[in-house]
Amino acid sequence: MNWNDQPHRRYNALTREWVLVSPQRTQRPWLGQVETAAAGVPVSYDPACYLCPGNTRHGGVRNPAYSETFVFENDFAALRPETSPAALNDRGLLVAETERGVSRVVCFSPDHSLTLGRMTQPEIRRVIDVWEAQYRELGSLPFVRNVQVFENRGEIMGASNPHPHCQIWANESLPNEIAKETQAQEEYYESHGTCLLCDYTALELESQDRTVCENDSFLALTPFWAIWPFEIMLLSKMHAGSLAELDDASREGLADILKRVATRYDNLFHISFPYSMGFHQKPTDGQAHEGWHLHAHFLPPLLRSATVRKFMVGYELLAMPQRDITPEIAAARLRDQSEQHYLESI
Repeated sequence: MNWNDQPHRRYNALTREWVLVSPQRTQRPWLGQVETAAAGVPVSYDPACYLCPGNTRHGGVRNPAYSETFVFENDFAALRPETSPAALNDRGLLVAETERGVSRVVCFSPDHSLTLGRMTQPEIRRVIDVWEAQYRELGSLPFVRNVQVFENRGEIMGASNPHPHCQIWANESLPNEIAKETQAQEEYYESHGTCLLCDYTALELESQDRTVCENDSFLALTPFWAIWPFEIMLLSKMHAGSLAELDDASREGLADILKRVATRYDNLFHISFPYSMGFHQKPTDGQAHEGWHLHAHFLPPLLRSATVRKFMVGYELLAMPQRDITPEIAAARLRDQSEQHYLESI
């Protein structure tokens, strides 16, 4: 069967959910909204940006004149460590409980104009070292069970500021996606004696059908069960549960693969490509979690161009996720992109 032209569904072994794939729908004409992509020359310093060095943030806090990376407590924190414990349970129908945590912001660079695709590998490596240090520090807090590093890139993904930065949220409980992935990986490990994502990585390296790029330490691919049009998963080739378990060579490899992936994204439609990206690492609850495998998800909404987007609507909100372009076709398009950023040739 040609899986690229017949409707079918694919199983996500990591979350144990299905996704409907309808590749024949790519032939339908588009009569929806068409917008003009935003243009403009990026600037290295913006006096109105609350993340640029030396500028004032909410409440009068002034940023230091940082020259590399900068970490601070989020001024509009989604989670707070001082939250008092409380719970509600009315006959098992109205259930709520307070959630403690920590919310931080990491500025990648003082240069307002940069993205991961336009940063150098040494600059990205410094960011990785910050992520690792934050995972260790926040994960050592007695009430923290999960540390989530994530980046929202682009206004349409909810980024309130174009300055290169990410957020780190540390939770008292396991978020939904982490809980699902934890259960799937641990049960696979117990029943097979091997790591789910190690086995999946080996399978993908053998087929190469969905590989986008790779190096000695990391593999970037469109996962077999991808939902978003040009979704990418980064997988460590060595078995590691978190960034803290990577050796020096693997951190260099991660910096290399992040730059290559981000550059390919930008080159696809010649824009600063929007996405949500996040690292999934083993919980910090003191348990071994031997089956947990470090990986990252890139979830971008762009489908056909910089102006045609894919969000979860209709059937996807009411039934199950669905996608039109197959992961194999998406991987081929991403593989074809240059690893030289398009702005470097202007």
